[in-house]
Amino acid sequence: MMPFITKEEFYQFYKKDREVFSCLVIKLARNPAQSLLVMALWLRLENTGFPNVISKLASLLDTLFNAQANEAETCLKWLELENAPVPNSGSLSLTSTLIHGETSLQLFSQKRFTAITGIKSILNKICARIFTDILQNILCSTGTVLPNTYRPSIVPGFPHPLFGPFTIPPINFVELDLSDPKIWENKGPCDDVTDDDKTMFVTFSRGIPVTEEEVRHLFTNYFGDCIKVLNMGNADTSDQVLFATMVLKNVETVDRILNAKHIAKFQINGKHIWTRKYEQ
Repeated sequence: MMPFITKEEFYQFYKKDREVFSCLVIKLARNPAQSLLVMALWLRLENTGFPNVISKLASLLDTLFNAQANEAETCLKWLELENAPVPNSGSLSLTSTLIHGETSLQLFSQKRFTAITGIKSILNKICARIFTDILQNILCSTGTVLPNTYRPSIVPGFPHPLFGPFTIPPINFVELDLSDPKIWENKGPCDDVTDDDKTMFVTFSRGIPVTEEEVRHLFTNYFGDCIKVLNMGNADTSDQVLFATMVLKNVETVDRILNAKHIAKFQINGKHIWTRKYEQ
């Protein structure tokens, strides 16, 4: 039988997270949509092995806390810039201090798609649940949305071009599966990655046919047992397949293949193969 818990008890469990978010949108009057993404990024850092990020942020003076939020926004904007060269000033010094480790825009570039899918997952699975009332109060007070306890509300700024849709659940309804451990500890990889998140587009040179077996051998040899589905495209008038779509088993392999580049180039049996992230 599922245990009973009140909404207040649930919010109490996430007290520090809610304090930090309230500081962003109430005390510092930062943009709600951007603040949600900042929170998702910070929670993502905690999920990937850097403990107590939120507690450390909650203890900072406002000026330093605001500077941390600005640096997080810089990182988020960087993730939106596909194939952009890393500037000489690509260090994230405040974030490095926060996690007691080295991080930079270059490291985020190398794990760009892993970071994007992780932020999207936390945004919709965690932030949408724990900040419901705060968002409703902020947006109602500014006249952005009308008070509504029965329908989801849209936050201005969403759907986001990179991180997708986000809605505030009805304030009187927080959908919780209390047997789900992800409610109580946000650890491990996100489990709601779609096939689109893990799909690569592969192209071949005209006049130099490439077989499915060669494609499989190439990527398996470099990246292990990484292919979930490989679909070779339709042949052209010369009966040559010029492209393929490849769904990988995890999004981390997308980043390994691209290695911070927009297009990665490989070679097998003297034949060139190009691959990039699939976009609908």
